[in-house]
Amino acid sequence: MRKDNIIQKIRKKRKKRQSQSLQLLQKNRKPVSLNKSPASWKASTILFVSCLVTVILVVPTLIVVPFMSSSGDQKESVEKSGEDVEIAMGDSPFAVEVMRANSEQVEKVPLETYVSRVVASETPAEFEMEALKAQSLAARTFIVNRLLHQDNADKPDVTDTTSDQVYHNEQELRKTMGSDYDEEMTKIKKAVAATKGEILTYKNNPITAAYFSTSNGYTENSEDYWKNKVPYLRSVESPWDKDTQKFMDQKILTVKEMEDSLGSELPPLEQLSMEITRTDGKRVDQLKIGEKSYSGRKIREELGLKSSDFSIEKKNDHLIFTTKGFGHGIGMSQFGANGMAKEGKTYKEIVKHYYQGVEISTVSDTAPKLVAK
Repeated sequence: MRKDNIIQKIRKKRKKRQSQSLQLLQKNRKPVSLNKSPASWKASTILFVSCLVTVILVVPTLIVVPFMSSSGDQKESVEKSGEDVEIAMGDSPFAVEVMRANSEQVEKVPLETYVSRVVASETPAEFEMEALKAQSLAARTFIVNRLLHQDNADKPDVTDTTSDQVYHNEQELRKTMGSDYDEEMTKIKKAVAATKGEILTYKNNPITAAYFSTSNGYTENSEDYWKNKVPYLRSVESPWDKDTQKFMDQKILTVKEMEDSLGSELPPLEQLSMEITRTDGKRVDQLKIGEKSYSGRKIREELGLKSSDFSIEKKNDHLIFTTKGFGHGIGMSQFGANGMAKEGKTYKEIVKHYYQGVEISTVSDTAPKLVAK
């Protein structure tokens, strides 16, 4: 009995030691998921390392790239930002003296600024960009040609009316454009900047870059409206004008009003006979009324018609003049140019269509005296 008691005591001590050892082991070790295989542990480790590499290497790149692009594409962003587009003084080789009709004061304006304001005054800003570039080229060529052939150096270079080129200064343009000024002038300045210093030449001389609003479907030979034949001002087709707002117009006059305008007596309406001959550009060359003949240009200018392409209808003691086109018809049609641009033509293709046989040169190469001046 005593021996059995000793054995039982020994067994109890062993169990107590094993229990204490197990509790100590469980207290010091970390919990382990018994459901994961060694392969799962390996996949988890790889995933964790990959995420860490991404955070370290890729995220900083994503943060830096936008700033690098903004700096690297600075030129492009300048072209897109309205407020940043400006024509600097250094872009103009000389200034233009403009006689203001209303104030009778002379404004001295850098060439490229002058061109941008002429384009803004002569052409709708909603025109296609290539059409605005073509207009910029024509406006710049016009003033360079004028300066090279000035007779009186004491007079201002140019007026601000349709006798030369329409010009409005910044204050006047802000008034007419209103809240659209910044947007519209930004677009126009882009067109001017894209053609900076370029002019049209024929045999190395600046051309007479005539232009007008809207054709009747054709432009006019220079000698059919003006006195002289100019080789690059030939009649060409211009079908793009026909669906534009200024293509057709009407004016109704009495015989008395027509007599007053022409400064001559006409037969009574019932006896009034009229014969019309036309030019290559489909405009009126001569209008014969009774025994008297008048040029299409004289009829247009004296009666205040939009175009010299007109037809006449007698109705209820009145004469109804129906015109096609708007302007003299020589050189570039502005609405025709815009129609060409809408079809994807470039400004170079536009000007070479309306001005036959011309080249695109630079002011510095063609008129070095003006640049030096």
